[in-house]
Amino acid sequence: MTSRADIDVRPIDESEFADWSRAMNIGFLREPTTSEEYLEARRAQFTPGRTVGAFDDGRCVATFRSFAQELTVVGGAVVPADAVTNVTVSPTHRRRGLLTRMMAQDLAAAKERGDVVATLIAAEYPIYGRYGFGPATWATEWTIDVPRAGLDPRWAGPEDGGRIDLVDAEDVRKLGPELHERLRRSQPGAVSRDELWWQLTTGAVRFLPGFHEPFFAVYRSADGEVAGMAAYTTDDRWGDAKQPLNTAKVKWLTGVTPAAERALWRYLCSIDWVVAVRTGYRAPDDLLPHFLPDPRAAAVTTQADFLWVRVLDVVRALEARTYGTAGSLVLEVADASGLTGGRYRLEASADGAGTCAPTAGHPDLSLDVADLATLWLGDESAVRLAALGRVREERAGAARQADALLRTSRRPWCPDIF
Repeated sequence: MTSRADIDVRPIDESEFADWSRAMNIGFLREPTTSEEYLEARRAQFTPGRTVGAFDDGRCVATFRSFAQELTVVGGAVVPADAVTNVTVSPTHRRRGLLTRMMAQDLAAAKERGDVVATLIAAEYPIYGRYGFGPATWATEWTIDVPRAGLDPRWAGPEDGGRIDLVDAEDVRKLGPELHERLRRSQPGAVSRDELWWQLTTGAVRFLPGFHEPFFAVYRSADGEVAGMAAYTTDDRWGDAKQPLNTAKVKWLTGVTPAAERALWRYLCSIDWVVAVRTGYRAPDDLLPHFLPDPRAAAVTTQADFLWVRVLDVVRALEARTYGTAGSLVLEVADASGLTGGRYRLEASADGAGTCAPTAGHPDLSLDVADLATLWLGDESAVRLAALGRVREERAGAARQADALLRTSRRPWCPDIF
């Protein structure tokens, strides 16, 4: 067995991309060998210096990639983020510290660049907490039993003067980016999408097997403004008595108004032959079930953690967001990696603005940097974390005060897997 010290962890160059891609496919249990067309399409994601591999005797055995991202925080501001993805370790090289080495290199580089946080979508829960990441948003998927929903089967369109049109991929690439920008500027937890995202979702670039062109529906309000859009596929199932049993699967649905969301969900439930709608990952407090006359027709299929965040700069992270009330709180933040630990005083004013600075004052709460990330976007309760032993009150009532400052009336949500 090769010693840990003899395994080379470093950014790859473009000539090593095929070997790196093979290792990534192995880690994700995909067919290892891929076509030149696949590799050429996948190279669109190659960023020099941020595509990292671990090499044992010249062969890539672990992969890691990061890219620039913007993350929306409470109040609508955005912060620069280091988005982590394509993380794998080949089964022959587990438990040798390769992920730890790759992560340490990447987070140190992100800190040096000035990124406020790092982000990722965790395939497995136990892995990333040891690197200071905490779950900052959750996601829920529903399956709608259409016949039970109680909607009028004669329904043919929005009742607010708007309209829904089916459009093609080119229209989505034209209309979608501006619509997403409107959504993400008002949705804590949402992240930026680059041009490649839109090419991938519409099939202009394809490097994953099994792509099926979706249907694309656009909602326009009564004044003609594009306020919503959805991408969905359908299967082709029929019962023995020749009755349709088709399911529509939503790949993504964006609505910048409740009216747009209502119209799109009702449209999806009105499609002939469709008896079930799988919603894709939505915010846990999504309005969807209550758009239906019978909310029980929307049954929870999945409920799980989603976006994980690693705070790299406590001061900038806490100053970027807004707060629900005026108050002052001193946080003792532990960070085993040494990137951003210390004691900080947060001061929030009545107008929601916050300032933060290192302090020598007595702490009100002590917590790990991963738990700070869990609280930061407003989804978790400091009182709950204190009950779990993950936050320690150094002053009686501090956890309740933290909830008043940090928690939000609507839950944060990240619409994207990356």
